[in-house]
Amino acid sequence: MRLFGTNGVRGVSNEDMNPELALKLGKAIGSHLEKGSTVAIGMDPRTSGEMLKSALISGLLSSGIEVIDTGMLPTPALQYYVKHSECSAGVIITASHNPPKFNGIKVVAGDGTELPRSEEEKIEERYFNRRFRTVGWTEIRGVRTETGARELYIDGVVSMVDAKMIGERRFTVVLDCANGASTVTSPYILKKLGCRVISLNAQPDGAFPGHESEPSPENLKDLTEIVKESGADIGIAHDGDADRVIFVDEKGEYVYGDVSLSIVAKYIIKEKGGIVVTPVSSSSSVEDVVKENGGKVVYTRVGAPIVARKMIEIGASFGGEENGGLIFPEHQYCRDGAMGAAKMLEIMAKTGKRLSELVTEIPKYALYKTKMECPNELKEKVLEISAEKAGNDDRIDRTDGLKIYTAEGWVLIRPSGTEPIFRIFAESMEIEKSREMAETWKSILKKIVKSG
Repeated sequence: MRLFGTNGVRGVSNEDMNPELALKLGKAIGSHLEKGSTVAIGMDPRTSGEMLKSALISGLLSSGIEVIDTGMLPTPALQYYVKHSECSAGVIITASHNPPKFNGIKVVAGDGTELPRSEEEKIEERYFNRRFRTVGWTEIRGVRTETGARELYIDGVVSMVDAKMIGERRFTVVLDCANGASTVTSPYILKKLGCRVISLNAQPDGAFPGHESEPSPENLKDLTEIVKESGADIGIAHDGDADRVIFVDEKGEYVYGDVSLSIVAKYIIKEKGGIVVTPVSSSSSVEDVVKENGGKVVYTRVGAPIVARKMIEIGASFGGEENGGLIFPEHQYCRDGAMGAAKMLEIMAKTGKRLSELVTEIPKYALYKTKMECPNELKEKVLEISAEKAGNDDRIDRTDGLKIYTAEGWVLIRPSGTEPIFRIFAESMEIEKSREMAETWKSILKKIVKSG
C-alpha cells in the first residue's frame, strides 16, 4: 500500500487527514529516525494545522524524538532551517496549492531536500504494520520553540542576489501572498531588497478568502488589475506554501511558469554555463534558450524531488518545473518561490529590461493539456501498445511515460502516480495543432483501454 503521494500525504481535513493519521504518522517518522534525533516542524495557516501539528508532535515525542516548533513558515523556509541546523529531519504541514479543506504532511530530509521515495517506503512500512518504537518515560524528549527560522530564511534569500543593484532600481512590486505562509517572509524579503511593496492577501488566513491558493490566471485577476492600475514594475504571486512563484508583467499580463523558467535558465546559463535539469513535461523553450547560450538540458520524470536529486547527482547549474517551481543549487535543492522572485528582480535590474521585454525574448510555444481515465492495472499495457503505434523509436523518450516527438512538436502520455488516469500534454507552435495532437492520442488511448 502507498501513503505518500508526489508531495507528501494529503487529504481532507478531519476526514482522511485527521489527528489519528497524524499521530500514527508521527510515530512512524520518529521510529524511522534514530532515538534522540531532532525534528523541526513548520506549517501553513490552514485551519487544521494546529490540530495536526499537535497530534504529529505527540507521535514524534512518544518515539524519543526532540521537536523544534518553528511556527508558520513557507515550505522552503522550513527546508532552509533544517539544512542550516542540527536537525535530523523536518516536517511541514501543508497542502500547498490545494483548496482550504485539504491539508497534508510532508517530510524533509536532514539536508533540506524532500525525502526520497525509498525513505518514504520505509516510513510507510512502519505506518501500515504499526511497527513503532515507544520509549520509556525517562527518554521522552521535549518541544522547544524556534523564533529565528523566519529571519534566517529571509537573510538567506537576500544574500543570494545583488541586493544593492535591485535596491537602486526602486522597483514597485505588487505581491499576492494568497493568505498563505509567504505572508511571514516574502514582504520582508522584498523590503530588504529595496522594493516598494503593495501587498494583496497578506494576512495569514486558512480559509483563503482572497482566492484559492493555486496561482492560476483565474485566481490572479486582482493582481493583474492592480499591477496595471498602480504602474508597478512587476506582480509576484505565491501558492499556499510559497514553494512556487508566478509573475505578472508591468502590462498586467500573466507570465506562465514555463516562460519564467526559460527566462531564469537563459540568464543563469549565460552567466555561468552548465546544465539545466527539468521534467519531460517542460516547454521546448527551455531547451531552445539553454542550447543557444551554450548549456545543456537533462530531462527527468515529473516531480520536484526527482529534479532536485538529479541536479545533485550531475552538479547542475539550475533546475525547475513549468509550474513556477524553481531550484537554485547555490541556495538549496528544493523549489523556492521567494528565491525565484528575488532572482527575477535581479535579472531585471542587471539587464535593465522590463519583464515584458524578457518575455518577448523567449520562443513561443503552445501547450495543451488533457487527461483520461484508465484503470491502474492497464497502464503498462496501454503504454506498450501506444509505443508500438508511435512507430519509430528514435522519436520516443521513455523517461516518464511516452514523449513522442513529431514534425510539429511533441506529445507526452504520462500515467498518474496517484490517480487512475493518463495525463496527456501536447506542444507545438499553434494551440489548435497542440489540441489536435493531444485529442488524437487521447482517442487512441481510449480505444486501447476499451479493448482491455
